[in-house]
Amino acid sequence: MRVLPDPVSNPELFDGLLPRRAVAYLIDIVILAVMLVAISLIGLILGIFTLGLVWLAIPVAMVLGTFGYYAGTLGGPRRATVGMQAMDIVLTPARGRPLDGWAILIHPIVFWLTIWISWPFTILFALFTPRQQLLHDLVTGTLMVRRSPMERHWRNARATTA
Repeated sequence: MRVLPDPVSNPELFDGLLPRRAVAYLIDIVILAVMLVAISLIGLILGIFTLGLVWLAIPVAMVLGTFGYYAGTLGGPRRATVGMQAMDIVLTPARGRPLDGWAILIHPIVFWLTIWISWPFTILFALFTPRQQLLHDLVTGTLMVRRSPMERHWRNARATTA
């Protein structure tokens, strides 16, 4: 079982984490917006040829496209969206269970729900948790850390337990 990194003994894992998460969020929002505009335009054009039938599928395609983005990025070997990769952060489990299948989709679903319902409370949570976790991180049992220092941390942890 992995021991969670401690912000006191491994501050490099959490250095500048919140601003990095904010920029990663903005990058992902731009990517999702471009993707959803493309889906809408394709749906609108195809709707003309199908006498409006495709227009009924546009909302479903948008939801599936968003889930596909998160499943393909968070569910991939890098465990990070494009924005998170650009900002050198990674999603890691905090409860000792793997991040696969539904666990990957639950994190963004809970994120969007908490952001829509109470974004100030969700963000304030990070200021009072030792590992700068947001509300959705605590609910889903995940942790965001800097990727490059984290890889060194896990290598050192494996070397001391071996």
